Formats: sequence, structure tokens, C-alpha cells
Amino acid sequence: MSQDNISFILHKPQLSENIGACARAIKNFNFRKLILINPKPIFPNDKILATSVGAKDIIRQSKKYDDLEKALGNIDILIATSARFRNKNIKHINLDDLKRINFKKKIGFLFGSEASGLSNDEISYANYTLQIPTNPDFRSLNLSHSLIIIAQYVARLIKFKNPVFKKSKKIKSASKREIQTMLNLCIKNLDQINFFRPKEKRSKMLENLRNIFYKMDLSDKETRILSGVFASLGKKR
Repeated sequence: MSQDNISFILHKPQLSENIGACARAIKNFNFRKLILINPKPIFPNDKILATSVGAKDIIRQSKKYDDLEKALGNIDILIATSARFRNKNIKHINLDDLKRINFKKKIGFLFGSEASGLSNDEISYANYTLQIPTNPDFRSLNLSHSLIIIAQYVARLIKFKNPVFKKSKKIKSASKREIQTMLNLCIKNLDQINFFRPKEKRSKMLENLRNIFYKMDLSDKETRILSGVFASLGKKR
């Protein structure tokens, strides 16, 4: 298991100080990968670099994307952090449940913006939602604080835990990129038959589709089979 398998993803962060503090927290526990999705401040800027203190290298080697989907191509398991329970068919976990995560895979921890957190649409890309236990009357955590809690916990798990998942070495789990490709083919065919009706419900229906496919532990072979099925259905028309 390696710290290089772990990515910390900030979705639409609003404050330069928080971005810098997150980079510092990442380096505190020997992680290296920071991903930003559509940050509000100019990135990088002097305030971000100043608040990152000795973690300027984390800032300089970080990756920036315009939207969430593009950032997930190399992620196998996405864990979205949320201060509130979501009424969605998705696995809700706590810090102790991280012991059961296979950290040999490429793991992404997704954090929402300081003002609004993550929407249900953004949550739909995740395999799990993670809630940090806090005062039930005051659940909101600063972005960098929530990140450092998870970073410390995961660093300890990686250092001391033994693998708990056993699967045939011949089976390779599908990457987020492979699942995205399959899902995009499915959506393309559904669009051609005008499946998403009425139009104002299209985004909600897409969210539900992602909830179905992203929470499944599909193998790369299974995604190829499903892609073939969707392609064949398209040809039949």
C-alpha cells in the first residue's frame, strides 16, 4: 500500500487560505496528490503558496480540472465527504469503516466547497459517503480541518493495516474512466430514443444512473460486456 494511491479532491474551493492549508495537511501525512475542480481563486496565487508554508511542491504538482467527471479517470474508489446524511441509495460510512477499504486501489477523497458542500449530483459519482463524527448541533467543519482528520486516519491505516479483501488476481476492477466510457455510451443511446423525459428531469435521471453504476464493484471485463450490450442496442435501431 502506498500514499501515492490516495488523492484529495477539492470541488470548487472558495478560499485561497483553505487551499494552501489543505496542501499543508496533505504533506503533513506524506501524501502527495491534490486535485482541484474549478477553484474560485486564481490558481495558484501568492496567498495559496503562502498558507501552504512548506508544501509549495504539493501546490505546484497538483492538477486542476473544469469538471468533476474529467478528474476521476484514474480513481478506482471515490469517497465523498458530507456533514449530512443523504437520502440516497449509497453506502454511508464513518471513519472506522475505512479499515475495510482496499488501499491498494486508487482512492479519491472528495470535499465540497466551503459554502455549500457537495450536491446530490456530485455525490452520485461516489462509491461511498463519509461523515466525520461531530457535535450533532454543529456539524460543519472547516475544509482543511476535515481533510487533515481524514489524512491522519488514512495514514495510520496504511502504515499498520493488513489487506482485508481477497479476490482472484486475474480479476481487475474497472477504473472510473472505464465506467465513465460505458456510462456515456449508455446515455448516448438513451438520448437517441428520447428516454430522458421530461427534459427538466434529465439531470436527476442521470444522477440516478451514476448512483447505480458507480457504487457497483464492476470488473474491467464486465464494463466491456456492458459497453458491447449498449452498442448493440444502438445498432438495432
